[in-house]
Amino acid sequence: MSNQQKVDCGRRRLIVATAAVGGVGALAVLVPFVSTMLPSERAKAAGAPVEVDISKLEPGQMLTVEWRGKPVWIVNRTQAMLDTLPQLNGEVADPQSDRQQQPEYCKNQHRSIKPEILVAVGICTHLGCSPSSKFKPGVDEGMTPDWKGGFLCPCHGSTFDLAGRVFKAKPAPTNLEIPLHMYLSDTRILIGEDKKGA
Repeated sequence: MSNQQKVDCGRRRLIVATAAVGGVGALAVLVPFVSTMLPSERAKAAGAPVEVDISKLEPGQMLTVEWRGKPVWIVNRTQAMLDTLPQLNGEVADPQSDRQQQPEYCKNQHRSIKPEILVAVGICTHLGCSPSSKFKPGVDEGMTPDWKGGFLCPCHGSTFDLAGRVFKAKPAPTNLEIPLHMYLSDTRILIGEDKKGA
């Protein structure tokens, strides 16, 4: 092998080694840069769907879970509770839920997939207070004589029936939001997704 061939071979090794080191260096710089563009684990968790087991939720009871940093109420309504809903059509501001505060599959009298189970975001549509501590499931629970149950926002007095429909002449402009959700089984609900078409 001539001296010229030895030099060419050495140059090739040097070029390959330099390219390899440069590639590793570029990758080392690129990975942290790209990772800053991806959502953090906390951000992913904040928007991720939430699976809820309702097997122990008795009729007349409410369960509160967190989804996207908001309280979501799950109420197991009794038949007596459901029977009050048509009686209140003249008293609530949006009885047919014409404003889009719910997915299309919940645009019905009870604003739910299954009549007995209400899934609603527990944030008042007035100024964002949470009326959850003032859930009044039954008739005349310390409210007016004709109170048939629902939710009271203590901040400014907005009241909602047991389908989350706001009563007329209250500060809240719209019904409570019904989030996307679907049933994974009879006792498991996935809040935040409806890929099965409910």
